[in-house]
Amino acid sequence: METKTITITRKIQLLIDSEDAEFVKQAKAQLYQWQNICFKAANMIVSHQFVQEQVKDFFYLTEDIKLKLTNQKKDENGILQLSRESTTYHVLSRHFKGQMPMNILGNLNHGLLSYFNKEKAAYWKGEKSLRNYKKHIPMPFGADVISKFTLTPDGRNYCFKLFQIPFRTYLGRDKSDKKNMLERIRTGSLKLRVSHLQLVEGKVFLLASIHIEKEQHVLDPAVIAEATLSIEHPITVKIGKHEHAIGNKEEFLHRRLAIQAAIHRIQKGAAFNRGGHGRKRKMKSLDDYRHLEKRYVEQKLHVYSRMLINFCVKHQAATLLLVNQQEKEEIAKEDAFLLQNWSYYSLKEKINYKAERAGIQVIVE
Repeated sequence: METKTITITRKIQLLIDSEDAEFVKQAKAQLYQWQNICFKAANMIVSHQFVQEQVKDFFYLTEDIKLKLTNQKKDENGILQLSRESTTYHVLSRHFKGQMPMNILGNLNHGLLSYFNKEKAAYWKGEKSLRNYKKHIPMPFGADVISKFTLTPDGRNYCFKLFQIPFRTYLGRDKSDKKNMLERIRTGSLKLRVSHLQLVEGKVFLLASIHIEKEQHVLDPAVIAEATLSIEHPITVKIGKHEHAIGNKEEFLHRRLAIQAAIHRIQKGAAFNRGGHGRKRKMKSLDDYRHLEKRYVEQKLHVYSRMLINFCVKHQAATLLLVNQQEKEEIAKEDAFLLQNWSYYSLKEKINYKAERAGIQVIVE
């Protein structure tokens, strides 16, 4: 049965809600300590789960070894004292209990085990390698640990407590739907699911996961939209006699190459920039242009994918076929220029998300 909801994620910057500089410093230090533990715990979880799967290959240990990865209490041939999810949870509890909230470790364990089970078939075929988690891993937590979710006195932001640390959102000049989403969470018309905290370059972000209703559109299962992704036109879509090109090479690629040329010029001149704060001061202009390129590409891909889905909805197409996409991605892997400058994967990801929200099925050919 088709679900009527979809999970979306919104990235929201958070500030520690205190005027005490020492308290803010200690709270951030604690968050970084928790993130470091999450990094260790994540790699520990996948390592233990991988070894448990590989036990079946340890045939040389003894002839009468029991090889069922189940709880011994439920199956006499089982080799575990607990369920598979409980085994890694107890390992984390033994190593890290008292050092950070177990709510985070429990949600981390559950989420990573879910990823592992989805991907393990690809591990054995050699199509994927075991995930390796980095130090900036987001920290998952259940929505039940958030308390006192209220509006700030100025009515522009929201404040709440998470693990007894006071936070305040920083929405700035928000032009998206973040404030609307937060207000609906405050009033109870929307519910937060398992969300994440992430620390990036000294900033704290909330990756809020929310279940929302899918958009309701009148779609015809007999109508199929065929779309191709290319350099000349980012997206060309055809539905019956109707054909539409979205974007063009000059608009997307040439602007991106111009930004890259500026980055190259700044790199050459960075050594002559005024110092004062070491590398950070000298490289500031370079970092600004790199962020400019990233923002430009993300904005364009969002616009292109939205125009594609709007075109499909207008013509009531219930299915969207991405023609020869897998072949193009293989070609792009061999072409350094395409790999660097044409964001096939990111565009496809945005199309999938918007199509799912609109109730359109995407098929990659």
